[in-house]
Amino acid sequence: MRIGLVVIMMLFLGSCAIFGPPTELDDTKGLSAERIYEKASERMASNDYKKSVEYLKKLESRYPNSKYGAQAKLDMAYAYYKQEDAAQCVSTVERFIKIYPNHPNLDYAYYLKGVAYFKQRGIIDKATFQDVSDRDPKVLRQSFLAFKDLLTLYPNTRYGQDATERMIYLKNKLADHELHVARHYMKVKAYIAALNRAKFVIESYPDTSFVEEALVIMISAYDNLGMDDLKEDNLRILKQNYPNSPMFTKGKDTKKQDWWRFWDKD
Repeated sequence: MRIGLVVIMMLFLGSCAIFGPPTELDDTKGLSAERIYEKASERMASNDYKKSVEYLKKLESRYPNSKYGAQAKLDMAYAYYKQEDAAQCVSTVERFIKIYPNHPNLDYAYYLKGVAYFKQRGIIDKATFQDVSDRDPKVLRQSFLAFKDLLTLYPNTRYGQDATERMIYLKNKLADHELHVARHYMKVKAYIAALNRAKFVIESYPDTSFVEEALVIMISAYDNLGMDDLKEDNLRILKQNYPNSPMFTKGKDTKKQDWWRFWDKD
């Protein structure tokens, strides 16, 4: 009897090896596009974003021309966003924009693209314990450009205020990054490179709080390069635009270099 049981078990295991593990039952088999979309929405509502994406993918593949196609793509992008998968979210949004260039919710697509990149910035900060101004700002630029596209194409969008506030934050972070690099160049006496970074801040982010420091770096760089005329020109600009700058209110002689060499005082 035992031998017979062993033989049966061996045959069973052998069949499993031949045919592979049992596959999961497809609970959408035979369902309409509407019903699959409902199941995806139910999962989304219960925060089961992974399962929701599975349903939405089946909906897309099984009913490619369904009236639920456009919304399914947007829902899928949102589910990827909630799973903190910025790459998949952005990829899905970009496909949506390409396929549905006149969709009434196109502004939401651009907004979602921007916040996906924006959220990725926060995830990286937490993972590296490093301020965003200290590293490659590519993801900041991507987020900024997505919001810029949104406001350019849809100036009256309901997402406008939030996008504007995020852009202000991003501009300040981008300017801070440029000056972070400029400070490093000043430390290693790469004055031309420091000048270029400081000029970029003034030209690209003139409405940020970092313009004053950019001017100070330019003044010092010109001084070290012996370009006195340009140094004096920028001193006048600094005085005119920032008369209460600590550079002028602490009673320091502006002919000396030490007052602006703050990057050497770590």
